[in-house]
Parts: sequence; structure tokens; C-alpha cells
Amino acid sequence: MQKTVNLLKKHNEITVIDEPLDIYLEIPHLAYMEVKKENGGKALLFTHPIDSKNGKKFDVPVVMNLFGSYKRTELLFGREIESVADEISKLLHMKPPEGLANKVSMLGDLFQLKNVFPKRLKKEGECQAVKMLDKEVDLYKLPVLTTWEQDGGPFITMGQVYTQSLDGEMVNLGMYRLQVYDKNHLGMHWQIHKDASHFFDQYQRAGKKMPVSIGIGGNPLYTWCATAPLPYGVNELLLYGFVTKQQAQVVKSLTTPLYIPKDVDYVIEGWVDPQTMKIEGPFGDHTGYYTLEEPYPLMEVTAITHKKEPMFLATVVGKPPLEDKYMGWATERIFLPLLKTNAPDLIDYHMPENGVFHNLIFAKMQPLYKGHAKQFMHVFWGAGQMSFVKHALFIDEKGPELNNYFAMSKYVLDRFSPKMLFISEGITDALDHSSPEALVGGKLGIDATLKFAPTTPELIDDKTLLALVQERIPEVKSLRQYMLMTPNPIAVITIDKKENVVTLFEKMRDLKEHLRIVAFVDVKNNNIDNPYMLTWRVVNNLDAQRDLRIYDGVVYVDGTNKNSLDGFERRWPDDVTCTQSVVSGLKTKGLWNLDESLEDLYEL
Repeated sequence: MQKTVNLLKKHNEITVIDEPLDIYLEIPHLAYMEVKKENGGKALLFTHPIDSKNGKKFDVPVVMNLFGSYKRTELLFGREIESVADEISKLLHMKPPEGLANKVSMLGDLFQLKNVFPKRLKKEGECQAVKMLDKEVDLYKLPVLTTWEQDGGPFITMGQVYTQSLDGEMVNLGMYRLQVYDKNHLGMHWQIHKDASHFFDQYQRAGKKMPVSIGIGGNPLYTWCATAPLPYGVNELLLYGFVTKQQAQVVKSLTTPLYIPKDVDYVIEGWVDPQTMKIEGPFGDHTGYYTLEEPYPLMEVTAITHKKEPMFLATVVGKPPLEDKYMGWATERIFLPLLKTNAPDLIDYHMPENGVFHNLIFAKMQPLYKGHAKQFMHVFWGAGQMSFVKHALFIDEKGPELNNYFAMSKYVLDRFSPKMLFISEGITDALDHSSPEALVGGKLGIDATLKFAPTTPELIDDKTLLALVQERIPEVKSLRQYMLMTPNPIAVITIDKKENVVTLFEKMRDLKEHLRIVAFVDVKNNNIDNPYMLTWRVVNNLDAQRDLRIYDGVVYVDGTNKNSLDGFERRWPDDVTCTQSVVSGLKTKGLWNLDESLEDLYEL
């Protein structure tokens, strides 16, 4: 971490904040603000974190927003991200060489792969220079942050969680949020689809405790590798070796059989009793909503070790854009070649930041036959973590760049017909709050590789259209039409919801000449003039099976919060929002310096 900080200082990519700031809300709020700036702002080094509730000062700096820009992400990788993807593609398409020169070239490529495998050291690592064992264990000696007012407590957010299968044959490195309950217990937010959860099931069936070691800090690529969507049973540290061309040097934990990189800043070791579960959460998550309380495994900490002068790495999650935007960009680029192995006519894919990864994906492909895009939808919905994507939109090879959102919108709407829509059902992310039941819900695919010749509606201005809608639905409060230059304009409507919105769609059927796509959102907490956050809201709240209807060629979408009016039996979570008194305090200290237009855009 110290080398990383020095690198970022050299490139003017880090801001050092010497003002004492609280680990409760203040530090994470400032990091949340910083990453909203153009190009992701700077990384932040907080040299004097404090815990004002307990009158405590820490001599451990907190580092945040490390990956929070395209430039910094490539600096941390030490190379262009696309070059990693090119190497993977070359490896996947390697053929028997012809001629001496090609054989020598292949030998060079294969020789480099020797550095992929982690090297186990027999001695202790610098991460074990200072030891807290047995009764000395105290998680409160670490500057663990509480990010949001409704959070269930402090959470470790950048932990590298090392686990192994019951037989010890497979190891895994993953990233899971870790709630600090007391000085020697952590909550393990292992969602059921994660490898660590699969390992946990093995220990649970055998009635044995499960070893866990958690690294914090060290080379930033350890942390990124923890998020990588590798196949089940593949050690993520192999990816570290592949990217850096250097072996990860690992040492054995003191109280578990697990190996961790020798140069992480902190190691937290312990055991999970499969018979003990504890309520974890709530937690303001990367969806922009709180994830609610649920029982998760409990880890009893048996050792904490660290470097002589450690740094504490953390991140902040909430409404987009955030640091995970840039980490996800690296993942998106690097794993494209692997995705193409199951979808060979795939050209590119992209996950818009306000789709928070699992809610929206764009893909470009070369369609070769009828139904080809639907085939790819099933490939995506069956491919590892990609299977959690709720809404997938496919365009053909003649379409625009996937990250040019205006051009993408126009391209699709110029050729759109409801016949493009494909509704299915499948697994959803554990963080998804909108489906009628946990872990399974509606999926929406849009096959925009097809081209229709839609008829243009009879356009009328927003004020006139609003009056017509209010005659039929008095609870409607405002209306704005987008993309009027296309034959498929989108009418966004805010409503003070008094009944199930889906039942209201039919009341608008006689307005079909003026409508093509209609989206309802709640009047509360939504700015009808902010398409960035409206997109975030709708793809978060939509379950395609329940909330989408087509009448007379018009597509209606219910993007409101769900409740008993909708037969929704789960508890709907609150939005993640900043605590205004904390923001005011940071402004008074001269530290909060975000342009007001960005505060409004991202609805801080």
C-alpha cells in the first residue's frame, strides 16, 4: 500500500487529508463525494482517523477511492487493461506452431505462465510482524468505517476473504462485506451463489468448523482479483500472477491452514461454526438501496496480524457512480474473451454504471440467424455471475459504441417494436430487492438486432399530455417525454401511488396514438428531469414478469417502489442517502467541494 500511495503521489492522483475525521460517516461521506467528480476525483489518504463516539484516535491511515478512475486503475495494473484481454484471447486461441520461430515464440508465452501459480513461503511474512492472539484480539483497534446512518454497524468493505474446500483441494479468494459485531466476531455476507458459500455448505454437512483468513491491503490487485468472476474452484491469485507476471508469494496463517499474500497490511484469522448464524445488516449497498437484515454465518476471530506500519483500505458503496464502476470496467474488458468462448459471435458488452452491474447490460453481436440474440440471452443468463443480470439489450454489429448512451438509445428506439421483448425468469442477485421472492425473478431481454419500421405517434406537448393522463389517473403529478426525435418516445410519469400501478395502465389505452413507451415512478425521491437517476431507479425496481405490460402496441413499465398494494410481501428497503449534518460539517471544514450540479445529478 505504501508503494501504491507513492505511485499515486508521483502521478498527482491522491489527496492527503490531515484533518482528523471520524470513521463514523465522515470519512466515507467524503470518499462518496470525491468519486462523483469528473473522472472519478482523486484517491484519498486520511492520515488521522478518529472514533469520536469512543474518544479514540488511530495511528493507522485509511486509504479510499484507490481504483476510482480509469487512469488510476491502469496505474494499479501497471499496464493497459486491454493488453490483459489480448493475452487471454491469444492463450485461448493458441494453435500448434509451425516453424522454429513460432515454436520459440510459443515457448516464451508458455514460460511466462510459470509465474501464474502462487509460491508458498516457509517463513512468516511482513503481514505478521505484529500479532494479536487469543485475548489480545480486538477488531476495534482497526479503523473500520460505518458508512451510512442505517448501517447495522461498522463493516470491512475491502476484505480479501481466503477460504478452502473441506478436503483442502480447492481455495478461493472472494470479496464479501464483513460486519464487526464486537472485538472478536465478524458477520460473513456469503451470498448463496458465491464459492465461499459452496465451501461453507460442505463444512455444514460435515459438522466441522470452517477456517477463514481475511487480508486487507497489500498490492491493490489482490483486492481486484477478489472480485473477479472466475469459474468455481479456480484460485483468484492465479489471475494476479497472470496480470503481473509475478508469483503471488503467500505465507501460512498463524491459526488457520490458509495461505495469504505475505505483504497484505492486515490479516484477520478465524473459524466459522456452521451451526451458528447471526443477523447481519442492514447495509447501504452498491445498488443504492439498503440490503436488509438476514442471518449469515458468524466468524470467531482467533488472530489479527499486521505490518509494522499498516494502512487500512476501504471503499464506499451507494448510488452510482462509485469506485466499483472502474473496478467493474477492468473486469468487463478482461473477461470479454472468456465470455466469447460461449458466445463466439459476441463483439462487445458493457454494463452501464447506473445499472449497478446486475440490473442492466448492453451487448453487440453479429446475428447470423433468427433467434440468435435470444440464444445469447440464455448464454448470458447461464454464465456465472452474469446470470444475475436482470435486463439485457442486444444490438447488431452496425450499432453505435455501447457506452455512447444517447446514440444507443436512438439506435434502438428508431427500430423498436414490442416484438423485440423477451420475458423470462431466472436467478437474481441476493442484493436484488424488487422481485416478489428472494433470489428468483423476472428477466427482460431486448433483441434490437431486429429492425422494425415503427409508426410515429401523434406527438403533443408534455403539459397537454399530462392533463390528459391526469383526467384518467388523478394521482399522477408530472410527466416528461424523452427521445421525441424517434418513433418511440418514452413518457416518464410520476405518481403519488394509491393503488397497484399495473392496474392503471388500461386507463390510458385510449391515449395510444400519443404513446409508445411509458414508465411510472414515485413522485417522492425522483426528479423527472434526471434521466441518469431515473434509469437507475427503474432498472432497480423492475421485475419484468410483474411490472411490464403491452397494450395496443404500447409498452408500460411500473418502476415504483412496491408495497402491499402490489401484493409485495417482502420489506422494501430505503434509498441510501447522505446524512445532511455530516455533509454540512464537511463543508464547514472546507473539505466537501463537489459542484452543486453534480450533487443534484447524483442526488446526494
